[in-house]
Amino acid sequence: MNRPAFSRLPVAVDLPLLLQALAAVDEDRWQGHFNNAYYAGDWSGVALISAADALTELAPGRGQPLLRAPWLRDVRWQQGLRDLPLDIVSARLLRLGPGGQIHEHRDYDLGGPDADLRLHIPLVSAPQVDFLLDGQRMPMAVGECWFLDLSRPHRVDNRDTRARIHLVLDCRPDAWLEQAIIDGELTTPNPDVFHGCLAQFRALVESDPPLCKTLQALQDSEAFITRALELAAARGLPLSREELRAAMRDGRRQWNKQWKA
Repeated sequence: MNRPAFSRLPVAVDLPLLLQALAAVDEDRWQGHFNNAYYAGDWSGVALISAADALTELAPGRGQPLLRAPWLRDVRWQQGLRDLPLDIVSARLLRLGPGGQIHEHRDYDLGGPDADLRLHIPLVSAPQVDFLLDGQRMPMAVGECWFLDLSRPHRVDNRDTRARIHLVLDCRPDAWLEQAIIDGELTTPNPDVFHGCLAQFRALVESDPPLCKTLQALQDSEAFITRALELAAARGLPLSREELRAAMRDGRRQWNKQWKA
């Protein structure tokens, strides 16, 4: 079966209940992520379900899934996911602190034909968080449930002043989940549409020197974005404020990377 690289599943979680359970987690439960070469800043987690033979509670393993204390002691985790009939083998809360970065990498253990399928449910997030998969920004909103093929290159930048927290579930493939991924693909926001519109808008500006000068004269980034959105809308190009802001951030990051090389 050829799965998509990403899909927003057509399912509902009980976000208020999950947030209540999150608020009840003691701060001393959070552990630094085991892949300490992959990130900068605070990337930490709390294990809810993990393999009995895992080197740490956050690390992968092949043993029997073991229900950890936060999951056992707080039924709100199970109740918040009650409408998702998943075969969960791993459940973790993953927190990326303000200014934190998860460097580009691939989770190769998720790439095999019988590999587990990873779902992300944002619990606390902001538009200033950029999650890029294969160079495309994933527009994940709180309370949504996304399948992501993280055997592909991906990275995360948290440019907000608050931590980003996701509930991350590794599940065994089964008929229900496979169908949910297929059904979700039909209504998943397509980053290609934005990038296509952005390319058209960029070509339009580059071909119109007076328009290019007008935009260059706008020193304030928000004023630039507002004017760019007005110009794009007048030409039938549906750009969004947050996606345009993310594209500007990524363009600045690429420029800085080239300059430092």
